[in-house]
Amino acid sequence: MRAAVLHETGQEKLEVLEDVEAVGFGPGRVRIRVRATGLCHSDLSAMSGVLPQPAPFVPGHEGAGEVVEVGEGVTRVKPGDRVVVCWLPACGACPACRRGQTELCLAGFMNAGTPNFKRPTGDVFGFAGTGTFAEEVVVDAGCAVPIPDDVPYDIAALIGCGVTTGLGAALNTADLDAGSSVAVIGCGGVGISAIQGARLKGAAEIVAVDPVASRREAALRFGATRAVAPEELADAKQQLTGGEGFDHVFEVVGRSATARTAYETTRRGGTLVVVGAGAMDDHLRLNMFELFFDEKRILSSMYGGGDVLRSYERTIALWRAGRIDLEGLITHRVPLAEINEALDQMRTGAALRTCVEI
Repeated sequence: MRAAVLHETGQEKLEVLEDVEAVGFGPGRVRIRVRATGLCHSDLSAMSGVLPQPAPFVPGHEGAGEVVEVGEGVTRVKPGDRVVVCWLPACGACPACRRGQTELCLAGFMNAGTPNFKRPTGDVFGFAGTGTFAEEVVVDAGCAVPIPDDVPYDIAALIGCGVTTGLGAALNTADLDAGSSVAVIGCGGVGISAIQGARLKGAAEIVAVDPVASRREAALRFGATRAVAPEELADAKQQLTGGEGFDHVFEVVGRSATARTAYETTRRGGTLVVVGAGAMDDHLRLNMFELFFDEKRILSSMYGGGDVLRSYERTIALWRAGRIDLEGLITHRVPLAEINEALDQMRTGAALRTCVEI
């Protein structure tokens, strides 16, 4: 079958090969024919080494498709079912799951160290234990989440990561009050989803911050009340809050520099929500006096900060009701053979989300 493979960490291009085989099928496992997958910035981060991932590997973790085959003991899905690929399934038994913090379950991370594919030259891993830049993938049954037949594959793919992460950051992690002032730094697919979540919660002011003009324009269509370039943020803070700062600031880039800016843009007693996935050696510097004196809450949001399966259901309900726009997030579409074009669209900021049709 075909799959896009990164041979070595640090390479910028993927090679679409036809000699890749999905492996690991057996009891408790599901084989999925991938129909659509989104390109998330985390894929780029894994390719560059910002996020740890053994190589060679097939990127992609935001996917949807059709169940081809189920292993012994699998009862939740059957062949022919539409599913979204959940890259962080909950085991239901660990301490985090028992506390109700299923998004912190580590079971899914354990899958990242087991090869999902093989070639004649050897084993190939799947990013985050999945690897959806492939025609087929074999995953644990918990990774195959059934969805209604009326949800298109491209929409379902977005729900698999970016939309769930961004919406959840606003709805679950921040749980902001109606009338709040909000700034969102980084307006790709996840940041736009956070903007939609803030709008749903009734935020009065939503300032979108991004260096790319097309993303700023898009943010206004999705609910931002103002969109500014990074160098204009200080002026927006002064004009809208009298210099006090915003009630809630979302950092959706994953860099210490933007997290520091987000902290300084948050009012005293306000909330900074860190959504972006950054590098382990990129340290955020805060002094002990400001931590005490400003009483700002610093919250991180992992995969939307809530129960993933419930978040999927909520997102589908909101989409059906017309309360959120998911179709508009897909600004580009490419076949798997043109995956490197999609990577360039992500790197330059030209795309909110590129749908790779497989």
